[in-house]
Amino acid sequence: MGRNTNMDFINSEFGDVEVCEAVRKYNGTGIFTYADYEKWDDGIRYELIDGNAYMMSAPTAPHQSILGELYVQLAIYLKGKPCKVFLAPFDVCLDGLGDKSKIVVQPDVLVICKKSILEKKRCNGAPDMVIEILSPSTSKMDLFIKLVKYLKAGVREYWIVNPDTEIVNVHILENGQYVIKSYKNDDTIAVTVLDGCNITLPDVFEF
Repeated sequence: MGRNTNMDFINSEFGDVEVCEAVRKYNGTGIFTYADYEKWDDGIRYELIDGNAYMMSAPTAPHQSILGELYVQLAIYLKGKPCKVFLAPFDVCLDGLGDKSKIVVQPDVLVICKKSILEKKRCNGAPDMVIEILSPSTSKMDLFIKLVKYLKAGVREYWIVNPDTEIVNVHILENGQYVIKSYKNDDTIAVTVLDGCNITLPDVFEF
């Protein structure tokens, strides 16, 4: 059975949710936009959350294996279809403000069906589907902070993949809230936003 999540306990400043291992790019109170972010050339990947910059750690081998299999299964299904699948690093200006955006994320996998939001260097608006693969350095960001941002932006389907437990939590947007269903490593998941697309988890967790 799915269940509704109540995100009211997290306000626009994330309340008491700890960002944990995500590290600020700068000390102080600097607030940045996509226009600032795209000028940085230090070779480090960052995301912007409400204008604050957070470093992203390098992915592990299991992470990359899961990422690759998810991409392959989605790409095979989408071949010749209007929706497109993309891999990180690919910038998503989640608030749709382009150069003025203060929410810039790099989901592990994203599916875009609205061509109007797809630009050469970025996605300017909410993707139809987002997949994040948990790691020790990003789990609280993916489970709490980015989840709230994806919900508010209107991402219709959000998957959280846990490589350690081999559990996938699928969040489906219904009436302004996410309904969650969990799947284990021997399940097949029907993608809600892609009619007829099924992801086989035994292949995803084969590593």
